[in-house]
Amino acid sequence: MTTAGDIMHRGVQWIPARETLDRAAQLMRDLGVGALPISDENERLCGILTDRDIVVGCVARGHDPAEVTAGEMAQGTPRWIDADADVSEVLHEMQDHQIRRLPVIENKRLVGMISEADLVRHLADDQIASWAESVYARTPDR
Repeated sequence: MTTAGDIMHRGVQWIPARETLDRAAQLMRDLGVGALPISDENERLCGILTDRDIVVGCVARGHDPAEVTAGEMAQGTPRWIDADADVSEVLHEMQDHQIRRLPVIENKRLVGMISEADLVRHLADDQIASWAESVYARTPDR
């Protein structure tokens, strides 16, 4: 059985909810990633911040990324998966919620992130095709 822990990217770094978006963008640049999990003061997942969120939700609206925090951009209930979950559960969670990145939790701690690239590296072509069709075929409600 292939698990979330088998296919995830390890070494994921949090961005604290109180941190500004300009700092988040710098961290994304330094890490070479397009998304960061947002943590509250107790290091619990409270959202995910993407590079697109910064551009569309802040800059394009005329706001200053040095004054808007990651926590202000966190919307909705963050989705996550346990590291021991079967890859079919990973696909189901991502498909049902039309998400392209999924934090992986183990013992209540963030241990990794699963992205589209991780799926492509670890799954069969038919699994990827089915996932892509369900995630990209519908328009998200946001």
